[in-house]
Amino acid sequence: MQLRDRITTALTDAMRAKEADRLSTLRLINAAIKDRDIAMRGTADEAAGLSDADVLAIMGRMVKQRQESARAYEEGGRLELAEKELAEIKVIEEFLPRQLSLSEAESAVDAAIAAVGATSIRDMGKVMAELKTKYTGQMDFAKAGPMVKSRLG
Repeated sequence: MQLRDRITTALTDAMRAKEADRLSTLRLINAAIKDRDIAMRGTADEAAGLSDADVLAIMGRMVKQRQESARAYEEGGRLELAEKELAEIKVIEEFLPRQLSLSEAESAVDAAIAAVGATSIRDMGKVMAELKTKYTGQMDFAKAGPMVKSRLG
């Protein structure tokens, strides 16, 4: 079952179970996916549609946004809003694959460097592209970048 179908099914289930908070988060996910669909209209990629990797990338960005918002709310003393953001993160993460541990991420970086034959920092883009094709939704690329840089630099 494709990721989009799983989200739609979960949305329907949340409606039936009258889970208001879960339903609103699932609707936000659906809206973000539809926004991306609309943005792709008229491009060469439109016929192919969004892949699961694209949907994972969208949801990964949503998690990051909510983490930043929760942190800001906590610093501002708005704990109820921070808790709402954290609850949304839990719903989104149900659809994301398991995150790689630090050691798994390091070995993935090493494997990507070997796969593209990277020898200098100029090959960093190739390595990051390799990582993104294999580990979208499983790896934080903001943390992977410095790992790649330290190994190539």
